[in-house]
Amino acid sequence: MKNNFYELTYIITPVLEADQFAEVVKKFSDFITANGASIEEMDEWGLKKMSYAMDKKNTGYYVNLYFNGPSDLVAKLERAMAIDDRIMRFLCLKYDAKMLRHRELQKKGEVPSIFKKEEDEVIIDDTDI
Repeated sequence: MKNNFYELTYIITPVLEADQFAEVVKKFSDFITANGASIEEMDEWGLKKMSYAMDKKNTGYYVNLYFNGPSDLVAKLERAMAIDDRIMRFLCLKYDAKMLRHRELQKKGEVPSIFKKEEDEVIIDDTDI
């Protein structure tokens, strides 16, 4: 079975202790690797304030990771996250070729700028004064 590249972001409920956050992160990292995937990068963003309340909570513990794995893993992973009460939300994205090229450029620090940066030029329109 062909391996694909994925990005997974999930939010853990904020009512847990610090060691419980680590336990949830380890559980899903182990789940991913046990099902034939390899984690390329994992970043725990920590407790962040959300734009709107979810489940009557205004904060959540964010985790973002990138992994290579078989396509049947995503359904299993999403099912495991859906039934775990500690996971508030999750999103798993499959990267296509264009997204993979952009990711490689990001890692090299060579992402092209699509907007020309203007020098600190201030234009004052005094016609209304």
